[in-house]
Amino acid sequence: MNRHFSQRFFVIYSGVLTTVFAAAVFCGLLRPALFAHAEDSGAKKASFDEIDVQRINFLEPNGTLRLVISNKAKFPGSFFNNKEVARPDRQATGLLFLNDEGTEMGGLVFGGAKAKDGQISSNSHLSFDQYDQDQLFSIDAGQGGADKRTMLQFTDRGDYSLYDAMDEIMRAKALPPGERDAAIKKFMAAHPGDHPRIILGRATDKSAVLRLKDTEGRDRLVLKVGADGAPVVQLLDESGKVIDQLPRANPPRQ
Repeated sequence: MNRHFSQRFFVIYSGVLTTVFAAAVFCGLLRPALFAHAEDSGAKKASFDEIDVQRINFLEPNGTLRLVISNKAKFPGSFFNNKEVARPDRQATGLLFLNDEGTEMGGLVFGGAKAKDGQISSNSHLSFDQYDQDQLFSIDAGQGGADKRTMLQFTDRGDYSLYDAMDEIMRAKALPPGERDAAIKKFMAAHPGDHPRIILGRATDKSAVLRLKDTEGRDRLVLKVGADGAPVVQLLDESGKVIDQLPRANPPRQ
C-alpha cells in the first residue's frame, strides 16, 4: 500500500512540475508579445524611478534608428542609410542625431579627464549637419592644459555627399603618401564649397574674436579684443592683406 502510494505521489508530483514549467515558459514567451501590443495600442507604459544603462537606441516603428544616447564605451560610429561606419576616433559620450533615412545629422558629445600628471583635457561639441553632409553650425568648448577655448561657428558645405568623400578618402589611404595627397586634393577641387563663414569665440590666447569670411573662407572683417583689453577692427582683401584698421597705426593729427 505504501509502495503504491509513493509511486502515485511521485507521478502526480512530476506532472505538476511539468505543468508549472510549461506554463512559465508559455507566459515568458507570450509576455513580450502582449507587452508590445499593449504599448502599440497605448494601453500600457513602463515606468521607472531609476534606470542604469550604457546605451539607448531610439527607433521608428520600421526599425530606422533616429537617436542614440550612449556612454563612451558603446558610442557608435557614423551612420548612412541605417548602416554604421566605424569611427574609432570617437572617444566621447553623448547623443547622435539621425534623419528619416537613418543618416547622421549632428549630435552632442562631451568628455573630460585629468591625466596622472595633472594635465586636464576636455571637450564639448554640439553640431547640426547639412543633409547628407557635415556640420553647418557648431558650438565647441574645451581645454587642453591651461589653454581654454569656446567657439560658435557657421560653415558652408558643398552640394555633394559626405559619404562619397569618405569613400574617396578610404581609397586614397591605400595609395603612397604623395599619390594620396594628390587624390584627395583632386577630389576636393572637383567638390568645392566647404568653408567656414562666421567664427565667434574666445581663443586660447584669451582674446575674444569675431571673424567674418567670404565664400572662399578668407577673413574679410575681423573684430578682436586682445587679452590686454585692446580692441581692433580690420578690413582685409582677398589675399588676406589688411586694407584698413581701427584704431589706425598712425592716427590723423588733431
